[in-house]
Amino acid sequence: MKDFNILLVDDIEDNLYSLELLIKENFELNIFKSLSAEDAMNVIIENKIDLILCDVQMPDIDGFEFAQYLKEIENTKDIPIVFITGIYNKDEYKSKGYDLGAVDYITKPINDELFYSKLNVYIDIYNQKKQKDEKLEKTESLLVHNSKMASMGEIIGLISHQLKQPLNTLSLYCADVKLSHEYGEINDEYIKEHSENTKNQITYMNETIDSFLDFFNPNKIKSNYYISEAINKALELLKSKIHINDIKLNIDIDETIEILGTEMEFTQVVVNIVNNSIDAFIEKYPNNEDVNKIINISVKKESDIILITLEDNAGGISNNNIEEILDPYYTTKENGTGVGLYMVNLIVKNYMHGDLKISNSNIGLKFEIFLS
Repeated sequence: MKDFNILLVDDIEDNLYSLELLIKENFELNIFKSLSAEDAMNVIIENKIDLILCDVQMPDIDGFEFAQYLKEIENTKDIPIVFITGIYNKDEYKSKGYDLGAVDYITKPINDELFYSKLNVYIDIYNQKKQKDEKLEKTESLLVHNSKMASMGEIIGLISHQLKQPLNTLSLYCADVKLSHEYGEINDEYIKEHSENTKNQITYMNETIDSFLDFFNPNKIKSNYYISEAINKALELLKSKIHINDIKLNIDIDETIEILGTEMEFTQVVVNIVNNSIDAFIEKYPNNEDVNKIINISVKKESDIILITLEDNAGGISNNNIEEILDPYYTTKENGTGVGLYMVNLIVKNYMHGDLKISNSNIGLKFEIFLS
């Protein structure tokens, strides 16, 4: 077994030579020899040692002290040690050796057959452990692979969810172009506005993909940005959907408030929360009834805490669902994915290092984001 490394430690060179010959007669092992405990430590540092055969009586550092030293080091504490002795063979000495972690004693003069039998046992134990370690490594590798695949599936689900919104908006633009053409409403101003809006949606989609590529990068580049600008970008992306559903926005934002982070991530937070409110209105008023639909957005700074509040008057949700609303794939909507608010929570807590509170107000659902 050329992958089995055995270290022989004895202060008498003839003893090392005799023991080496004894081993080589019946085994093909990698044999290392040391005349002192200090030299043995250097060998152990430079090589992976699977078994140590060590004399007990040595000058400076004896076998017991050497074993004690090895057991106090994380990388060497599990190396099995067999003491070889002609003097320390009484029960009290053996007990001390076992207490220090020795796995066996071999007394001098060495019985060749007994020595071979014991060494075979040590090698068998080594092989069994090696097989178990390899099996465990394969299992862990499989678990890591499955975990990566699960994470990949989750990321794909998040990307899919984020791209649906701009794709739906582009679909609305196409339908609007057709109707406007039929009614003769297309002019230079119309083309300019729709071209700009379409460009914004496509830009958002590109930035979303780039954002996800960098999403789990701990070294992502952060910069200062105005919260008001990030919110305005989010609302611009949802402008058509807000307009079609006759939703009024009440905005109270301190435009001087800056924050360090990734603007695109916060834009996605706002898009998902506002989109959740829009969907709540659509579900509550499927025929787009002429009612007062409102989304309130405010940003304030008190002491060192920035409070961002988004609240609608769509009636809220059951208090029983408040705790579950942020769970992945949990949804109360007929065609919902349960991904949007989960992503909001993920970004706010894990990447913006803030806190998110969701509650039912007296008019609807309220989201409060706390940043410091």
